[in-house]
Parts: sequence; C-alpha cells; structure tokens
Amino acid sequence: MALLLALAACEAQKSSTPLSPSVAGPIAGVEITAPKLLEPAQGFRFKESQQPIRLLIENSSSSGVRPLTYLFEVATDSEFQTKVFARSNVPPGEGGRTSVVVDPLGLGRAYYWRARAEDGANIGVYATAQFELLPKAQLDPPAPVSPINNERVTTRRPALTVNNSDRNTAVGILAYEFQIATDQSFGGIVAAGLIDEGGGQTTYTSPVDLAVDRQHFWRARSSDGDTTSAWSVTQTFRTPTATTPGPGPGPGGPTPGGSCALGNGPAIIQCISAKYAYKRVPVGSLGERQDNMKFLRDRIIEAGKCSGLDYGWNLKRGGPELSIDVIAWKRPDGNMGVDIGFDYDNLGEELRLVWSEVDLFASYTPYPAVSCSGV
Repeated sequence: MALLLALAACEAQKSSTPLSPSVAGPIAGVEITAPKLLEPAQGFRFKESQQPIRLLIENSSSSGVRPLTYLFEVATDSEFQTKVFARSNVPPGEGGRTSVVVDPLGLGRAYYWRARAEDGANIGVYATAQFELLPKAQLDPPAPVSPINNERVTTRRPALTVNNSDRNTAVGILAYEFQIATDQSFGGIVAAGLIDEGGGQTTYTSPVDLAVDRQHFWRARSSDGDTTSAWSVTQTFRTPTATTPGPGPGPGGPTPGGSCALGNGPAIIQCISAKYAYKRVPVGSLGERQDNMKFLRDRIIEAGKCSGLDYGWNLKRGGPELSIDVIAWKRPDGNMGVDIGFDYDNLGEELRLVWSEVDLFASYTPYPAVSCSGV
C-alpha cells in the first residue's frame, strides 16, 4: 500500500511541473498550431541553379509553457512513404521564422515538404506543400533564316531573322543577342543588340548603316539569364553596292551634335567619337588624356542608359578604382566588360574609341541617374 501511494505522489509531481524534461505524455489543454509554410510556396518550380533549397516557415504558437522545436521532412510522395530529407529538433529561428537548407535533390520531379512543431510532450499538426525541381536546362542555339549564304541584301540596315531556340521546361523567357561583324572571328563588331523573343522567329534590324558593298558575318544566341545557348552557325551577307538608306528611326551614323542614344554599342562608339572629336586629339600629358578618356567613357555610358541599355562603371580589378577605358554592361547572361579605348595612353596619337567585348565577369557599378535631353 505504501508503494502505491509513493508512485501516485511521483505522478502528481510530474504533472505539476510541465517544464521538467521527464514529463510523461501529452499535457492536457496544450494546443500547438501548425507552422505557416512560406518558402517554397505551393507549386513553386526550382531551377537546378537554385539548389540547395531552403525551407522557411513562420513559427507555430503554443498555449503551453514548454519551448518548441521543429521537424522538417521532404518526400517524393504525398504520403511521405519515401522520404529524401528529414531534420528534427530544429530550434526556432529569430524574427518568428525558422528555416533549414535541404541536401541537393534529384532533378526533374515533384517533391512534397512538411513541417510541424513539438514541445517534447505535445505534438502539433503538419503543414504540407508541394514543389517541383525542373530538369537540367537544355537550350539549343537559334537557327539563322535570313540573310544567309552571302546573299546581297537591299538595305544597309538589314533585318536578321532566326528560328527560335528549342528548349525544355527548365528554360525561362528568352532574349536573343545578335552580332554583326566584318570578320569571321567577330573581332570587328559593327552592330549588336538584345531582342526579346518573337513568336516562332525573332528578328533584329541593324540600327546603323553598314559599309557599302562589303561582306558581313552575323550570329545569334539566346539566354534566359541563367542558361545561355551556344552561338548559332555563322552566316554571311553582302551589303548593297549603292548607298541605300536603311529603315528605322533617326540617323544611323555619327552626327556631331545629334543624339547618341542609338541603342547599340558600336553605333554609340561611332557617334560619341564624332560628336566629341576634340577630346580625342593628341595631348601633352597623361593626366589630360585620362581626363578626356573619363569624359568619353561617361558619355558612352549615358548614351547607353538613355537608349535602354544598362551600362555602368567597371571596377578595375574588382575595385575600388574605376576603369578608365573599360565599361560594364549588365545583361541577362552576366556583366559584360567592354574595352572602349584602343591604346589610349599613347599620347602622341589620336585617341581611338572601340567596342570590344571582353568577358562576362566585369565588376558592374551603377552609373548615377542622368538627364537624356543632351545625350
């Protein structure tokens, strides 16, 4: 009889101290709410580049006094019979939110994730959502349609057309980059631009008048910002023998005093070079040449920004010094470094502006807002 009384006293002690780690079973009257699933939301689709995936919840609340921890699980089926990730005893995060990072998952399938809170004696209910991990991105280069095979075009501003790239579901909205050059290695680019994808085919029209009666080379590629295709097969055309003005708005060539917001790097270079010829003359000191180069660099950036191109300063070797003869062009496929001054420190020679794309690893720094009225 004394032993039974002692056991009863022990049980009474357990139930009266809910914070004790030895509390037995659920505590009556305690309710734990389900966490709110924040990321990924129901039906979200991840690209391969977005791994590892982070699971984020808004913390649960409890009517009890015991501290909460969380259980996270990921499975390939809605019944969670095939779990591919689980983490328990996760402490609450700061700011009322808690997260865990999931180990890399297999591509090209749907997943289910859930989370619940518990306090060691009581267990909350699960909140569940589904997300998808897209397959590895596949993006084919666009196929040139016209002009091809060195055909003679009828205008100095020809329209270049490609069939749109084939792609799988992992590829997003595409833009197409076109380049026109006077050599097959594309060292002498005379026109280039980015065009949003059209229906079935995408067309880019040269914004500048090309040289008369000359063979030109052109190519295109597509990108959604994460995935970029290979360049298309290079094609050729020949410009007309006579001076045939091209269609399109405004003057194509450099017109001193006119607007240089031409929407195209090589055209902007030509325009700035003509408009500010007095800044390109031979000089007597390196300081004067550098000041002139900085002036021309900033005018090129402004002309690009005023025609919708995201040009900016480039940090020399990552900073903090700004490059004098290289700018950064923020594009869907990366930050393109562009060399704009050829042998600019040769003080006894006229400064020659060029457009030479270097690589996609420029250190882009935003250029201040400008008024486009005088560009």
